[in-house]
Amino acid sequence: MATPFDGVAFFCIFVSDIYYFYSMELHFTGIIIGVATFLIIGLFHPIVIKSEYHFGVKCWWAFALVGVVTSVAALLVADVLWSTLLAVVGASSFWSIKELFEQRERVRKGWFPKKEKR
Repeated sequence: MATPFDGVAFFCIFVSDIYYFYSMELHFTGIIIGVATFLIIGLFHPIVIKSEYHFGVKCWWAFALVGVVTSVAALLVADVLWSTLLAVVGASSFWSIKELFEQRERVRKGWFPKKEKR
């Protein structure tokens, strides 16, 4: 039986590719992880600044505690999405310890305001 696409092989392949594209299953886990990682890292920046302003560097242990708890939780959670997000929070917490001490130097240089009474 003849089809409307006989003799136009390229067009036939193109139409079959379009059908495949619209019938395939999309996986959004990678996009969700990427956007959430961007937001988590962006959230930690003002947290470090406010923490150093109000408490100085003596609150570094809180970041270490959050880092350890979320890193251990990432090892125990079976779901890839949640395990990855917990690991990102843990790594961001550990990185924030370094940033906390660097923030102290930025305050000392006058780049950020210093709280008079601590």
